[in-house]
Amino acid sequence: MSLSDYESVIGLEVHCQLKTRTKAFCACPVVFGAEANSSVCPVCLGYPGVLPVINREMVSLALRVALAAGCEIAPESVFARKNYFYPDLPKGYQISQYDRPLATGGGLTVTTPEGEKFIRLTRIHLEEDAGKSMHEFPWEDVSASSSLVDLNRAGTPLIEIVSEPDLRSGDEAYEYLVKLRRLVRWVDASDGNMEEGSLRCDANVSIRRKGETTLGTKVEIKNLNSIAHVRRAIEHEAARQAESLDKGRPVVQETRLWQPDSQTTRPMRSKEEAMDYRYFPDPDLGTLVVSRDWIDEVRRSLPELPEARGASLASRHGLSPQDAALLTLSRPFADAFERAVSFHPANPKGIANWLLSEILARMSDADRQAGKIPVPAENLASLVSRIDDGTISGKIAKELLALMIDTGKTPDDLITEKGLRQVTDEGLLGDTVRKVVEANPQQVAAYRGGKAAAFGWFVGQVMKATGGKANPAVVNQLLRQALDAPQEG
Repeated sequence: MSLSDYESVIGLEVHCQLKTRTKAFCACPVVFGAEANSSVCPVCLGYPGVLPVINREMVSLALRVALAAGCEIAPESVFARKNYFYPDLPKGYQISQYDRPLATGGGLTVTTPEGEKFIRLTRIHLEEDAGKSMHEFPWEDVSASSSLVDLNRAGTPLIEIVSEPDLRSGDEAYEYLVKLRRLVRWVDASDGNMEEGSLRCDANVSIRRKGETTLGTKVEIKNLNSIAHVRRAIEHEAARQAESLDKGRPVVQETRLWQPDSQTTRPMRSKEEAMDYRYFPDPDLGTLVVSRDWIDEVRRSLPELPEARGASLASRHGLSPQDAALLTLSRPFADAFERAVSFHPANPKGIANWLLSEILARMSDADRQAGKIPVPAENLASLVSRIDDGTISGKIAKELLALMIDTGKTPDDLITEKGLRQVTDEGLLGDTVRKVVEANPQQVAAYRGGKAAAFGWFVGQVMKATGGKANPAVVNQLLRQALDAPQEG
């Protein structure tokens, strides 16, 4: 048998860091890249006798994600202690939620080759992060066999978003994560930066023969630090399990690590069960009560969600669904488009075309998420306006855009300064066309003999003679008149 004879069953556990200024249960600041162990206090270090206090903003941000995903919010939820020993867990337990989470249900819709598919969520619960164990470092005075611990992350507020096992391929998992990351960024609950650890994913993968309904043995994959790695790890793990079953070897329930260098997984440890963590309600934290007023307040603060915003852009501005989807890659990017349209409402399609081609090509993913287009929205609108009114050609506009980015100047200032105004005078262009035609009798004969491609050559010669400033439409009209005129004879 081969992998094509099996069906993959995949569920994802996504840990998402919330955009709070302080930690989940203490006042230490949440700062990425700070000096090791500089953002800690007796609470997050687990000193005896200290008491945690719930960060209200952590709960509000979690509610934003849960409501945006269509979850049911529990009016009362409970924090629990998840007990295990590890050097970067100073308390010896992690504060999390277990049998009474903040939110349940809901889901996200992904696009597959077979059409749209709804991926159900099991739950969204609150928890704190652990610290970070480091096994590689640049300092010569530290033994290569040593491990160091940085507890700055200990106590950082997270939500864990757990999906049902509804995904069936690495591609579906990739699409789901792209949508989920966009959602948490869209509602401004997290920056979603996987490279900074703000979004981390574990994948639970099993396979079963097609047509069966019983779930196979589940393997958890960790160390997935990019969405692309999630896709490749799932594909590798499904193939590994299929090969094992085909050889008569059972799949072992375990946790495996993804190794990007070899594009393989390797065993890490046997898979823990919930009973191994000895969960019990945290006696230092009371029941978390979320009132209806609190939920309504958060719901009112939510922006129009991505799919609705895309449909609105398409409807109001006559855009294709594909362009509207691209413009809603991030909320700030969609805002930048609408701001540009407000300065030049006559041509939203033209503004969208420039944003999604020349502008987008000059932006990093971080720029897109922040809506940092390389020129002010009003200058982009002005650029499109000058194309529309014939002041410049599309070719000149591309040159002008580069100058706008380099100098920060407006299109109008640069058009005047660089002498880039398009030539539309038919008398002046007519003289240029006549000279080009008279100087190239062989090309004229070729065109009149049926070589249609020669016409483009003439257009190029006229544009060259005018430094690219000639209006292409006028040039085409005048060349047609000159080349197609009846011949004397």
